[in-house]
Amino acid sequence: MIEDTATDGRVRRFSTAELPEARRVELWEDHNRAALIGLRCRLLGDTPFDGTELNLQLDRLQLARVRGTSHVVERPADVVRRSPADAIAVYLTLVGEAFFYHDGGVLTLRPGQALICDADRPFMRGFSHGLDELAIKVPRGVFHDVTGRESVRAPIVRATSRALVRTAGTALRTGGAVDEPALLRLIADLTGRTVADPATVHLANARAFIEDHLTDPGLNATRVAAGIGISERHLSRAFAGAGASLPRHILGRRLDRAHRLLAAVPRTPVAEVAAACGFHSRTYFAQAFRERFGIRPTDVRKSATPSDFRPITRPVVAGPPGAPANDYS
Repeated sequence: MIEDTATDGRVRRFSTAELPEARRVELWEDHNRAALIGLRCRLLGDTPFDGTELNLQLDRLQLARVRGTSHVVERPADVVRRSPADAIAVYLTLVGEAFFYHDGGVLTLRPGQALICDADRPFMRGFSHGLDELAIKVPRGVFHDVTGRESVRAPIVRATSRALVRTAGTALRTGGAVDEPALLRLIADLTGRTVADPATVHLANARAFIEDHLTDPGLNATRVAAGIGISERHLSRAFAGAGASLPRHILGRRLDRAHRLLAAVPRTPVAEVAAACGFHSRTYFAQAFRERFGIRPTDVRKSATPSDFRPITRPVVAGPPGAPANDYS
């Protein structure tokens, strides 16, 4: 079994890769019962099961990134009785189709869609071409606090918020360095019954859009507001409520990215790094960089070691609203 933790001890990784093939399903069930939600698993063919799961316990939520080969999971009444979750489950499909069978019929989930369901109502989920998703377990009391709802009587399918995918993925990648209240508000927003301030959701969506478009020199309030479907006035208010301005936020994120790239790709010309971060003027980039970090871009590049080298990459550019992210693996 491969099970280890992130450097801060909060993220656990479980994999079936080194387990005996005959016991993989059994131990996968055991892990999910202890770390997330109890399920019964069965295979769809003769190929041995292969699965990997990252788990993170936040103060009020449990997050997981789950990957696996084709299989079916069931949560029938007897499993619910033996292993009650007392929670709402949120599944964010990243790759492939997922089928959800419940007492009201069957739903098909595709990449960019979210499913919200009561984890203590019997269901079955199928992944005929494999599984890759984010799963969020929201305790029932917490769900009530942020939505005003006691439960979810029928499963809800929504287009996944790009900000929710990015925020949950960032939490798993960084071991919990995330604004959990903002994450809860994004989950609540999916239900359409949020009791939170809409400005918080607008801010999270705007930040996610900005991350996806940092390479665009023309990124501005007009583009961001149009990209997330709100007015520029609401956008400005959302940033003002956080004690910031949109232009300063964009500049700060571009400079942070530039600093990382200069350290990671020391053989790349400064001008190319600047362009990869959305700066159209090398002079302005150098000036802003020095004001923020107190050193020149070339100083960061010189201090990097050859072993730090890796190819330069650009941020993932978002597709249509709800398109899955792949920058937090």
